[in-house]
Amino acid sequence: MLTDFAKIETFLTVVREKSFSKASAKLGISQPAVTQQMKYIEEYLDVQIVDRKKNGIRLTKEGQMLYSIAQKIERCVTNAEKELLKIMNKDVTFVFGASFIIGNYILPKFLNNLKENINNDVSINVSVSHKAIEDLLDKKIDMALVENYIPDENIIYREWMEDEIVIFSNQPLPPKAKAKDLLSYKWVCRNPDSHTRLIFKESLDKANYPDCDTFNVTSEVTSATTIVQTVLHSNKDEEPTVSVVSRKAIESLLKADALYESRVGNQKMVRKLYIAYRKDRKHDAFIENVVDYLLKIK
Repeated sequence: MLTDFAKIETFLTVVREKSFSKASAKLGISQPAVTQQMKYIEEYLDVQIVDRKKNGIRLTKEGQMLYSIAQKIERCVTNAEKELLKIMNKDVTFVFGASFIIGNYILPKFLNNLKENINNDVSINVSVSHKAIEDLLDKKIDMALVENYIPDENIIYREWMEDEIVIFSNQPLPPKAKAKDLLSYKWVCRNPDSHTRLIFKESLDKANYPDCDTFNVTSEVTSATTIVQTVLHSNKDEEPTVSVVSRKAIESLLKADALYESRVGNQKMVRKLYIAYRKDRKHDAFIENVVDYLLKIK
């Protein structure tokens, strides 16, 4: 078993996520595969290592001992991978495909550290999630960072971080907007096929609020940057002009009190962001190193 680090990695992920299903999402493998690997470990050691509870998992005494050993193995493997990368060809550029929010507002924050970590130049192609996945399948990019899970048997998805979508304006808004508030605003809407707009519509439905198609829509815009700038420079002497966008896109403007945020009643609009790469590169050292780095900085 110790020569098969995949099973050790599965065990470590189950412990850290406290859930077989969450470990499955993190590892990009099916939940039955996680269960099978955990069963293999228990059969190999001839002991029970975890108790599965309704609210998660609990390590047995033997499981705690294995966890300590597995952490030591993980550190050794990580150090060995770093040494291996030093002797690999560096004359290549690692190419990301990223959706607009990730490519324009998230990835740039740690791009320099990423370059140092993988000892390679990095390039980013910013587009919509579907285009990034198409480029990944066509081998035009090495990795995609997206907010849409687009199923494909040739791609592995790893859950990365959460992204909250908020209502915002250049005028103060109630922290929890009521239906009458949303109907009174002027709206700069996302285009109809936007994933952000879909999440917004779902949130309105859960809160039993009117559909956003009934709002006072003054324009529809595709670009998040254009939406932010349109709302930022709207007339403050009129009814608030509002829209919805990833909170990560306006964090600095919120801190500077140039923009204000609100939410749909008690609803919190949250979506998952994903790391995606081709299954045929699952054991590629560069891919594994980049994934490890991204998961640590989330």
